[in-house]
Amino acid sequence: MKKLGFCLCLIVFCAALSWGTVGDVLKVIKTPGPRPTGLAFDGQHLWLAEDFTDKIYKIDPETGETLRSFDAPGHHPEGLAWDGRHLWHVDSGERLMYKLDPETGKALSVLESNSPSPRDLAFDGEYVWIADFRSDILIKVSTVDGMMVQTVGAPSGEPTGLTFDGKYLWVADRGADRVYLLNPADGLYLSSLRSYGPFPSGMAWGGDALWCVDYENDEIYKIRVFDSNILTKWDKKTLALDFVKEFRNYGPGTVTSLDVYLPLPEDRDNQKLLGPVAFGDEPAEIIEDAWGQKIAHFAYRDLKGCAVVRPAWRAEAEICAVEYFLYPDRIGALDDIPADIRRKYTQDGDKYRLSDPFIRELARKIAGQEKNPYWIVRRIYEYLADNLSYNLKPVGGWNPAPTVLRRGTASCSEYSYAMIALCRSLGVPIRYVGAVSLRGDDASVDDVFHRWTEVYLPPYGWLPFDVNKGDRGEGAPAGDKALGIGNVAARYIITTENGGGDEYLWFGYNYGVRWTSEGRCRVQEESFGYWSPLDGKKYHAPLK
Repeated sequence: MKKLGFCLCLIVFCAALSWGTVGDVLKVIKTPGPRPTGLAFDGQHLWLAEDFTDKIYKIDPETGETLRSFDAPGHHPEGLAWDGRHLWHVDSGERLMYKLDPETGKALSVLESNSPSPRDLAFDGEYVWIADFRSDILIKVSTVDGMMVQTVGAPSGEPTGLTFDGKYLWVADRGADRVYLLNPADGLYLSSLRSYGPFPSGMAWGGDALWCVDYENDEIYKIRVFDSNILTKWDKKTLALDFVKEFRNYGPGTVTSLDVYLPLPEDRDNQKLLGPVAFGDEPAEIIEDAWGQKIAHFAYRDLKGCAVVRPAWRAEAEICAVEYFLYPDRIGALDDIPADIRRKYTQDGDKYRLSDPFIRELARKIAGQEKNPYWIVRRIYEYLADNLSYNLKPVGGWNPAPTVLRRGTASCSEYSYAMIALCRSLGVPIRYVGAVSLRGDDASVDDVFHRWTEVYLPPYGWLPFDVNKGDRGEGAPAGDKALGIGNVAARYIITTENGGGDEYLWFGYNYGVRWTSEGRCRVQEESFGYWSPLDGKKYHAPLK
C-alpha cells in the first residue's frame, strides 16, 4: 500500500509539472550587465547585447552561465539576430548594421541600417528585419547592401523586440507591454501575449519557445508559446451587478399581459458567480431556450394606467480579463468540428439572410479558396473592420446583415449579425454573446450594453472575435485589430449565449419583452445594469 501511495503521489506530481498554459515562464536567467538589449539564439546558445558594458555575451541557456564575451563594434549596442552562421547586430548610436563572426567578434561587413532609431533585429532566412522604435515601423532590409525591401507598421507605440520563428515574426512592444504575432506575408497581427516583464526588449526564437530579455528587470525569460491551454486571466475584480428591466404603462388603457424574459449569467472563463442569481420579484419560471440559455420568465397581468413593474436580478461575481493566444497553424480543419456544433450554429436566421445572393457572393469573394477556419474567419474580420464603421444613429441598430453591409455603418449588434452571416455562409460555426458593460468606475450604470461573436475553432472551442472592438478606425496602431480577437476585457458580465431567433429573446440579448393591451396605452421601457464594487471602499489619500 505504501508503494502504491508513493506511485500515485509521483504520478500526481509529474502531472502537475506538465500542466501549463501559453505565456508561462519556463526559465529566468540573470543578465551579466544592467542594460541588456538585443538577444539571439544560435540553436545551442543565447547571445546577449549589453548597452552598459558595450559587450556581446555568449550564454548557456540551461545554466545561465556566461561562456565568453567580446566588445561590441559600437557604443550603443542594440539588436541581435542569428542567420545560421553569423550574428547580425545593430548599433542605435551609429545606426550601422554589422555581420559578426561569432568566434572572434570581428565585423565581416558593415551596412547602413536605413533606420533612424534601430532597436532589435530578426533574420527571416533571406532578409534582416529591423524594429524602429521611434518611427514605429518594422523594416525589411537586404543583407547585401542594407537597402529597404518592405515596411510594416509596428503593433503599438514602441517596438523593442523582434524575432522570427520560421514563418511568423514576433514583435515586443514596451508601450503596450505586449508581444505580438505578425504574419510578414500580409502585415496582419494575428494574436498577442502580455509581456512578463515591464520593459520587453530583445527576443530570440528557441525552436519551441520564445526568449525575451527585459531591460528593466535585467533578466532573460524563456516563455511557453505552444500548449493545449491557450487561456490566461488578468485584472480580477469582485463586483455586484443589478440588472433591471423597467416597464411603465401610462395608460389610459390596460396592459393585459406582459411577459419579460431575462437571460441569466452563468460561470464562464471571464466570470465566476459567487452565489445563485437573486431576484426582486420572483419569476414565474426558469426556462431554457433552444440554445441552452437559462432565462427567468416574469409574467404580469392587467397593468392599469400608471402601473410600473421592475423585474430584476442580482449577481455577485469575480470578473477578469481573458486572453486566448491563437497561433493559426495550430487551428484544426472544419471537419474537426463536432457535427452537432456545425449543424446547430450554421443555421439561417432573419438577421443573417444566408439565402441572399449578396451574402453568398460576398462571403465567397472574401474567403477565396481558403479552407482553414481561422483564415476564413480572419479574412471576414478584416473585411468588416475595413468596410464598416460604428454608427448607431440616425439609421441602424438591429438591421439584417445585407442591409448593414450595403450601408457601411453598424452598431455592435450589426457587426455581429454581419460576422455571423458571412461565417455561417461558409460553414463556420459562430454565435453571439451579449453582456452588461462596466462603464468606467466600478460603481457605474450601463444602459447601452455590448455584444460580440464567438467562433468555434478546433481544438479549442468557442473563442471571441469582436470586430467592433477590433475596428479602431483609421490611424489606429496596426496591432489594435488583434486585440479584438481572443480578448475579453475585465468589464463585462456576459448574460447571453445565443445563435439568434429563439422564441424568447428573438435576436436580442439581456432581455426580451412581449405585451398585449386593451384600449390605448402609452408604454415606456428602460433597461439598466447597476454595478457596485465588492472589494471595499476606495479613497484617495496622500502618503504619510
